[in-house]
Amino acid sequence: MPARFRRERILIVGCGDVGLRVATGLRGRVQVLALTSSRERDALLRQRGVLPLHGDLDQPASLRRLAGLGTRVLHLAPPSGEGWVDARTRALAQVLRQRSAPRALVYGSTSGVYGDCAGAIVFETRATRADTPRARRRVDAEASVRFFGRASGVRSSILRIPGIYAPDREGGTPAGRLRKGTPVLRAQDDVYTNHIHADDLARACVKALWQGRAQRVYNVNDDTRLKMGDYFDLAADLYGLPRPPRVARSTAQSELPLMLLSFMSESRRMDNTRLKRELRLKLRYPTVEDGLQMVVPGAGLEPARLAAGDFESPESTNFTTRAAIC
Repeated sequence: MPARFRRERILIVGCGDVGLRVATGLRGRVQVLALTSSRERDALLRQRGVLPLHGDLDQPASLRRLAGLGTRVLHLAPPSGEGWVDARTRALAQVLRQRSAPRALVYGSTSGVYGDCAGAIVFETRATRADTPRARRRVDAEASVRFFGRASGVRSSILRIPGIYAPDREGGTPAGRLRKGTPVLRAQDDVYTNHIHADDLARACVKALWQGRAQRVYNVNDDTRLKMGDYFDLAADLYGLPRPPRVARSTAQSELPLMLLSFMSESRRMDNTRLKRELRLKLRYPTVEDGLQMVVPGAGLEPARLAAGDFESPESTNFTTRAAIC
């Protein structure tokens, strides 16, 4: 067949910040397509080397053109905002069954599916116990992805993702919250929190597209094991800002928004052994200190450039140039 028909076509569903990082890293190596419901994003996507496809996950009829387009699919779109069912993932899985199914489907889920683990070390084999509606919708999405993989013979992988940060990501550092003086929990009430740099997450997505095992779950987090308050103290010291005030949990319930309180009610330490051994991902930012230091004023540090090898797939032979993730 002509080379243009043999070329891999990566379809990104939910091409936000992380999806654009993936697209930038793959630019020139594979054809990247992205589903978008807004024509206003067309110029940005094309600038990143992405072919926009118009459709809406909330309108299944608009997704028909996706059938058979992507040889590999990266699904990063969040569920809808109501109920316990993720109708968006179900609609996507339905259309991907039509015509030729992709070789691989990677779904970006959330670590929230584990629920509160009381600070325990969490492996991928731990049963899910989602405590919030949004996490329950993610559990439903994971089930849809697994069923799709088994029914169609597609190698589907699930990435369970904690807090994403990056200096070039909107709201991607704690600086804004520190400047507002938002309190954190006192030590005896504090919870363990998990993180991943957006660049490392993008690299994990690419690794999973080519190397993820069938029906496999991967924790995608760095090596940091800090409590939330200690994380903000670390960031404050790096930025030269005042450390946040510490409050009791009973006080926090009357001072902080419900969304923030929900994160403060879950404590776990995610294990990333499977990410390193099976996907063979070497973290560029193994700790949050490594990632946060990239924006310390006067440190003389520049964002690292990712070599082509960081995105190399075992089935591709033309990954020879260098690209920056930005």
